[in-house]
Amino acid sequence: MTARVPVLIVGGGPVGLALAGDLGWRGVPCTLIEKTDGAIEQPKMDLVGIRTMEFCRRWGILDWVRDAPYPLDYPQDYIYVTGLNGYELAREPFPGRGFEPCPPESPQKRERVPQDMFDPILRRFAERSPQVKLRYNCELISFTETADGVTARVRNTLTGAEETVEAEFMAATDGGASTVRETLGIGMSGNPALTYTTNVVFRCKDFAKLHDKGDGYRFIFIGPEGTWLTIVAIDGRDRFRMSIVGSPQKITHSEDDIRAALLRAMGKPFDYEIQSVMRWVRRELVADRYGTKRIFIVGDAAHLMSPTGAFGMNTGIGDAVDLSWKLEAVHKGWGGADLLTTYEAERRPIGLRNVAEASRNLRRMLSTRERLPGPEIFEPGAANDDARKEYGQWFAEIMRHEWFANGVMMGYRYDDSPIVWPDGTPAPPDLSHPYIQIARPGARAPHVWLRDGRSTLDLYGRSFVLLRLGNVPTAHIEEAAKDRGVPLTVAALDEPDVLAAYQRKLVLVRPDGHVAWRADSEPHNAHALIDTVRGASITIRHQQAGSNA
Repeated sequence: MTARVPVLIVGGGPVGLALAGDLGWRGVPCTLIEKTDGAIEQPKMDLVGIRTMEFCRRWGILDWVRDAPYPLDYPQDYIYVTGLNGYELAREPFPGRGFEPCPPESPQKRERVPQDMFDPILRRFAERSPQVKLRYNCELISFTETADGVTARVRNTLTGAEETVEAEFMAATDGGASTVRETLGIGMSGNPALTYTTNVVFRCKDFAKLHDKGDGYRFIFIGPEGTWLTIVAIDGRDRFRMSIVGSPQKITHSEDDIRAALLRAMGKPFDYEIQSVMRWVRRELVADRYGTKRIFIVGDAAHLMSPTGAFGMNTGIGDAVDLSWKLEAVHKGWGGADLLTTYEAERRPIGLRNVAEASRNLRRMLSTRERLPGPEIFEPGAANDDARKEYGQWFAEIMRHEWFANGVMMGYRYDDSPIVWPDGTPAPPDLSHPYIQIARPGARAPHVWLRDGRSTLDLYGRSFVLLRLGNVPTAHIEEAAKDRGVPLTVAALDEPDVLAAYQRKLVLVRPDGHVAWRADSEPHNAHALIDTVRGASITIRHQQAGSNA
């Protein structure tokens, strides 16, 4: 039996589900295969970043995220301790997810929704579209790529039945050990072993009553050897994840080691239930290529990073959104011949950027191993309180780079993309914090609240959007888009705040919400502009479009 589909997605984690959902939302039929039943034993993520939440807003699933069972009032504090019944060195307070305000740069805020809560939301989103077919317990056996598409052989893991799937394109969202990437012979560059880490998910009733530190999202433990352990509240109730941080030297922690770590962390025996143990390696790796002409690697298949900063899944969903609108364009016939090549051109630099930032965060967390705490930190007595406070404040200040990284989540830019038309303005510094909105081509289009209560971000997603922020003609751009079959919506706004944020009277925003072009008047050659942003003639933009483009 042979099935035919425009896009085949291999891997049903959050990135694969987001890609399937976005394609379905765009009206592109796709099939996702996942070799497991989709159950999550070890949630690998628990923070949905601000940019991902903006995508959820676009998809109309905000209520689903807000209704996730993580308690709205559970404090999100980061607490630095010598032990749960030892000394508190510092605390970075954060309110519960129901009370944290949105930053001024976004209509959304980050959400604490672990993977075993977020995956079902994304699955529900994907299943909402009749264009999406999810097939669990279905694994990829082999595939071949031709000039016209991809032929994949798949197998039902429950029945053993095999069939052939023919697709125009295939997207590999099959994780860090991607079989698709390995079959394609794509290597990864970077550091394959930052630390060997052991994760332990355990259940403990009334955990906060066993110590005096109160509730918090993340406890970071400092011993004489520096940072050695973290404990994270997975569900804000009774499930926790302990991570023995480890080192670049491979150590396999036994069950006795795990129980000893739990005892050391609490400082006294307590009752708990170990639910799962996962031994893994923090890596700093980016794929040398992001695929071929018709096969694309996405998410962890393309980049592996330390979870310090929660950039992994969120970077992967950024990959998915970038790829999705380009697949739509090509599938529907208005995307140019070079459009899909820009997936790698745009997203690989972001992968390199975010992987490096995650590693910097890890080094910050492990900086206590370089500046070891003195023995007085652990010795009782008020005389040592000042030393504890000083050391804690030093460490907390370093770690703020990770906790306040909106620049990483929202500030990624496609400065050198061949389908972005530069306007000659200098590139600002690429900072993890603070994040400053800009409308320079390549950047995320700024959020501004409109008089009707919408955000400017609510205008983007379905098509290209031409913001007209003054009494200037747009007929040539509209005609060029119509001639090329490019979906274009003109949004005429007379709101000074929008003009102040976007700084030009005409701004062309892509379907993914990034600025493609801006100027105060139409270009001399509007067709050259449209051909550039749709990936049809990306090499001749400067010669043909004229100075105003």
